[in-house]
Amino acid sequence: IYLTFDDGPGPYTGKLLNILDEYDVKATFFVINKSSNLDYLIKQEHNEGHTVALHSYTHNYKTIYSSSQAYFDDLNKISNKVKSIIGIESKIIRFPGGASNTVSRNYSKGIMTYLTNEVVARGYHYFDWNVGSGDAGGSNTKEEVYRSVVNGLNPNRANVVLMHDFENNYYTLNALEDIIRYGKENGYQFLNI
Repeated sequence: IYLTFDDGPGPYTGKLLNILDEYDVKATFFVINKSSNLDYLIKQEHNEGHTVALHSYTHNYKTIYSSSQAYFDDLNKISNKVKSIIGIESKIIRFPGGASNTVSRNYSKGIMTYLTNEVVARGYHYFDWNVGSGDAGGSNTKEEVYRSVVNGLNPNRANVVLMHDFENNYYTLNALEDIIRYGKENGYQFLNI
């Protein structure tokens, strides 16, 4: 199981890190430029052995998907910010909305076909997910987040779980411990990308 968190760091990221530490689980954090006041959490993620990956500087679909240049300008900004915080360049990314999102076509038709090829040509590795937690819409309780994750797990594949550590997402925070316990009790191994 690869636990991944998008759109952070946020106010609950520190508590998520405490739970991950308690269970000796490493995760992957796809970060955005939320607030410089939370940059210390990006450093903490890195220092504790988690993977700090790139999501977006603005996470504004209209801006980043208006052109390939706009996308790479945004990616370079978050890349530079992360490098200035953790001291290394991350080449792991997740596209806002995922690599096969349909929202991007509202701003530039066909852009995802170009971007998915171009990021690889530039040395990046992009990761989507195959298990959704529903915590960005649909799941409104910790029980629903838990059920969405455990029902989506498959022992015959790598399970990349999409969760979020943005503001007011206490559903995931409160479900995380139960998800980890379920995984460990059912023979899964937790890894970071």
